[in-house]
Amino acid sequence: MKDLTRISNVYGDGKVIDACCLFGMMDTSGKCFSGRDVTRAIANMHDRGNGLGGGFAVYGLYPQYPDYYAFHIMYDSKEGKTCTEGFLNEHFNVHHSEEVPTRPVAAIKNPPMVWRYFLDADKCQREGKLSPDDYVVARVMDINTGIDDAYVFSSGKNMAAFKGVGYPEEISEYFCLESYNGYLWTAHGRFPTNTKGWWGGAHPFNILDWTVVHNGEISSYGINKRYLEQFGYHCTLQTDTEVLAYAVDLLVRKHNLPIEVVAEIFAPPLWEEIERRPAKERELLKALRQVYASLLMNGPFTVILAHEGEMIGLTDRIRLRPLTVGEKGSMLYLSSEEAAIRLVCPELDKAWIPMGGEPVIGSLKHPIGADRVAVAGGAV
Repeated sequence: MKDLTRISNVYGDGKVIDACCLFGMMDTSGKCFSGRDVTRAIANMHDRGNGLGGGFAVYGLYPQYPDYYAFHIMYDSKEGKTCTEGFLNEHFNVHHSEEVPTRPVAAIKNPPMVWRYFLDADKCQREGKLSPDDYVVARVMDINTGIDDAYVFSSGKNMAAFKGVGYPEEISEYFCLESYNGYLWTAHGRFPTNTKGWWGGAHPFNILDWTVVHNGEISSYGINKRYLEQFGYHCTLQTDTEVLAYAVDLLVRKHNLPIEVVAEIFAPPLWEEIERRPAKERELLKALRQVYASLLMNGPFTVILAHEGEMIGLTDRIRLRPLTVGEKGSMLYLSSEEAAIRLVCPELDKAWIPMGGEPVIGSLKHPIGADRVAVAGGAV
């Protein structure tokens, strides 16, 4: 048929539900590489998105400012920029600021102003018991909830997020990502299903050095959001993925839990499976379900979490969204589709599909590995 839209899109609204795409690659030796391969890989999954959101996170790109928090901030007006810069100068020592370099891209329409600021949090001493990280989180929340036309979308040290409305390869071209180098990159192509596509709603989501890219739907968003608000995290970006970034910061940084335990909170085993576990493990899993019931991430999801020195892939416990893992030497690849991995690394040492709810962790400190030996698809 010549006009399939009469059947597949009878209302002419341009929305055909599909799925987001994720990709992550890390050199666990710490060697840095450019954004070219991660852009090629995520572009290979172009059809999984619809052009309403794309983004990247990169670690190790600011070696000249390793000890300063790097704030990336979007502005929709000059007034928002003026107000935010006054706030930053009042609460931080700003050592350097500049507009993030961009190039014209035909598909990128009406982008906000994007600036970056390298700053320290030494002024946190004025607020008593707050650590520098807690101080930064509190000030980021102040800006995102209290200043119009401004949004801090990246706030870690020696890392950054770049995101916007467009396909990921367009966002990469717009922000000149081929000119940056990092030892860990994650990427996301968005297909928003419940909220509008806007610059702040694109992935990755970030707080401090934690980033998350997500494919799926967190149907427990309401209770997750209310729980996090008790600890000073405010969800302002109109999308369910935001709770994941704040939850992992709370559990790992504030509650000092290892990422393997965090995985058991986000995607816990079914109760019948818990009953079959050894006594000590059963006791731990029951305690986690009781204490952190409000941080169980209900619904289908695959996420790639990252922070300084570590990349983690995790799916829901029954694997309703895809995740494929590849290894080549010191390189770890995580992707929605194996084809994207093999585009940039045709000859893998190993490729497999992890079990649902089992984290796959790449780290600068430890060898690559899954939390358990079992995999959903045999390694090749």
